[in-house]
Amino acid sequence: MRKILHNIILTIMISGCVKETVWTPPDSPQTNLVVDAIITDEVKSHKIYLTTPVSQLNQSPKPYTGASVLISNEDSTWQLTENPADPGCYQTPSWFSAKLQKNYSLVIARNDQVYTAKATMLPSKPFPELKYLKNDGNNLYYVDWVANAFTTGEAAMWELLIDWSLVPGYEQLDSLHNHARLLFYTLPTLDVSEVFAPRMETTFFPAGANITERRYSLTPAHAEFIREALLETNWTGGLFTVAPANVTTNMSNGALGFFGACGVYELSIIVTR
Repeated sequence: MRKILHNIILTIMISGCVKETVWTPPDSPQTNLVVDAIITDEVKSHKIYLTTPVSQLNQSPKPYTGASVLISNEDSTWQLTENPADPGCYQTPSWFSAKLQKNYSLVIARNDQVYTAKATMLPSKPFPELKYLKNDGNNLYYVDWVANAFTTGEAAMWELLIDWSLVPGYEQLDSLHNHARLLFYTLPTLDVSEVFAPRMETTFFPAGANITERRYSLTPAHAEFIREALLETNWTGGLFTVAPANVTTNMSNGALGFFGACGVYELSIIVTR
């Protein structure tokens, strides 16, 4: 009886500490521009994506159209053009490539708003190819190792483009079911949120798939941006998490996102039985 009375009193005390409050989030974000901009040392038409922020989960961002976008270094200036078929996507000339020991500036202007950022590039480096294993349950393969997540050396982003659209039995499928793009990161930090992050879905592919593996060099500032973005996305929801906060950016005037320059090294692998 005394134990029951003790539990009742404890419950009353705990409930008495709860106070209802009403918090109304702002209707719109404080900024009106999100920048996804990476240039590399590859000779190609580089794409910079400009969108507006969203205020709800899973909401599709609207393209930031009609802007004037420039990239420059100590020697040249390039005017980017917006792709009419892909609003919000601004492209460099097809012969553009970033160079080492150059300082690049990005300028975005629309109406009376101007946003700027600066970036430099670290060189690309060769790397050992990834490892894949066979899953006996479905006789398909999956990526087992790409690179160590932690390094005391230079940070890197790893992009895997997997294509099995030419493998017999998969030719008629749509691109969502015979292509995949995976990203991995090697960062100079080791966070408990990363170690205990939620498990990600495994991507399976058949023998005969072609894997293009690409390593992007990252400057320390670029690596920190990616780390903070992962803390807010892939690494949240696990045993340990962090308080939500704005991710660091090198963009001016309140814009979100990052402008980076990366050296790229690439190799190709055919998945064999």
